[in-house]
Amino acid sequence: MSKPTPLLPESDAREAALFFVVAALCFLAVLATLTARGTYTAAQAWSAQVEGEMTVRLSDTDRRGADEAASLIRGLDGVTRADVLSHEEMERLLEPSFGPGGIPAGVPLPLLIAVETTPDSVTTAASVTNTLTSAGYTAVAESHSDYAAEARRALGTLRVAAIGVVVLLTATAIAVIAFATHAALLARKDIVDVLHLAGAEDRFIAQLFERRFWTLGLKAGAAGSVFALAVTALIVFSAQSAGAQSQLLPQLSLDFWDFVILVVTPIAAGLAARTAAGGTVNHALKAVL
Repeated sequence: MSKPTPLLPESDAREAALFFVVAALCFLAVLATLTARGTYTAAQAWSAQVEGEMTVRLSDTDRRGADEAASLIRGLDGVTRADVLSHEEMERLLEPSFGPGGIPAGVPLPLLIAVETTPDSVTTAASVTNTLTSAGYTAVAESHSDYAAEARRALGTLRVAAIGVVVLLTATAIAVIAFATHAALLARKDIVDVLHLAGAEDRFIAQLFERRFWTLGLKAGAAGSVFALAVTALIVFSAQSAGAQSQLLPQLSLDFWDFVILVVTPIAAGLAARTAAGGTVNHALKAVL
């Protein structure tokens, strides 16, 4: 006895193409989410490090005067550290701008004092500047928290952009699945008519498509998630190996929330495919067939 031909054959070239499209969309969605989250996590850690730090720029003074200014700063409330940067520390600080060759001779450099304060300190950059100015120094203090605030604003924009990309990719996947479902339904219109004559309800026919595309969405979502994980790990590993690591580059941590993203993506893809297929079939059966 030969096996009956199902309404939706197990092997279909069009389904293979649909699988690739859905997997690619899931890959892009996961990659965007992991990249945005990795960047946000790294920047949050960087912001926590620079909170309470400031740099004091001195001019019209020598090293001895800078040491005296540092001692004056250490006497302020909540200040835990105030050290004058050495010439070697200045070269390391300015290496990204001047290159590994060091600071060119003859370039005038101000004296810098690195200051750290406690989290509850009332000492601000403005109060440090006023204190040194009152003592006769030409000084400007800059709080690192100002740069951290700019980074947080940029991260807010990044989160909105990442959410927009994920929503757009999800809508694209739903539209592709709906189109493929409608095409498959029209291609098997004669079978659907026979099922109707045999007493099958629209809901029964819709469930056939729902189960099929639910499975396809799960498999495609899983494939996209695994590929996105591999590509992200490769990018981060390559950046670290090349010495291009930065605190603001995405850091692949594989913590709890990363695993949640990887696990939820195939389920979300399956639910989206199931919903799109069921809705398309029900609408088509009522409006056309």
